[in-house]
Amino acid sequence: MTTPAPRFRVELAHDAAGIEAAQRLRYEVFVEELGGDGPLVDHAARLERDRFDPVFDHMLLRDLRRGGEVVGVYRLLRKEGAARAGQFYSEDEYDLAPLRASGRRLLELGRSCVARPYRGGEALYHLWQGLAHYVERHGIEVLFGVASFHGTDVEALAQPLSLLHHRHLAPPALRVRARPECFQPMDLVPEAEIDRTGAMRAVPALIKAYLRLGGCVGEGAYVDHAFNTTDVCLVMDTALLSERQRAIYTRGGTG
Repeated sequence: MTTPAPRFRVELAHDAAGIEAAQRLRYEVFVEELGGDGPLVDHAARLERDRFDPVFDHMLLRDLRRGGEVVGVYRLLRKEGAARAGQFYSEDEYDLAPLRASGRRLLELGRSCVARPYRGGEALYHLWQGLAHYVERHGIEVLFGVASFHGTDVEALAQPLSLLHHRHLAPPALRVRARPECFQPMDLVPEAEIDRTGAMRAVPALIKAYLRLGGCVGEGAYVDHAFNTTDVCLVMDTALLSERQRAIYTRGGTG
């Protein structure tokens, strides 16, 4: 019996063309779909980029049945890259002092997106498999990064933000906090008044996926008007992954 050829391949961008392919997909998702913008966004070339791109590793998910087209991306930054940039990307929004003080090996995740036709399928799990191998190879202990709700109307997001605060707040040792000048409280609704089913339905799929893996959130949200998003900071301690969660994370299962 012939084994079917693999549909996807995950790799790190190894040249400018790979990074540009990631920036083009990010433009489609973050700019065209979600209405984001930024000082380095190139609308003429349809590229979403910023000053951090040169120091991040760019993980690409390619669809081999479409000529290797890039259909998913992750942006990855270890401490060494942050030192070259002068900071982690998230530090514009969050005080990362608890993570920096932990002495543990950190990996910042960002700009994660999947092309629209591939959402809800196996594409994200292939990205996670690639991410799991990267984590193992570099001995990463804590993953973190900002993730976004679409829109900047905090009142409209009161239920899901409150659910995250009351049920998924990071332990003190890992509890990063939104910077004071932009701190948006998340405990907008008392826990007893949260419609948990409706609130969880309003949480973006990527954030829910991290929660299922044992992820948690920092204290306070950040309203990013330039990108038309409300951001939370996700933190995941890889040592706390259960065996079942680890199987999902490393083998791409759905169980």
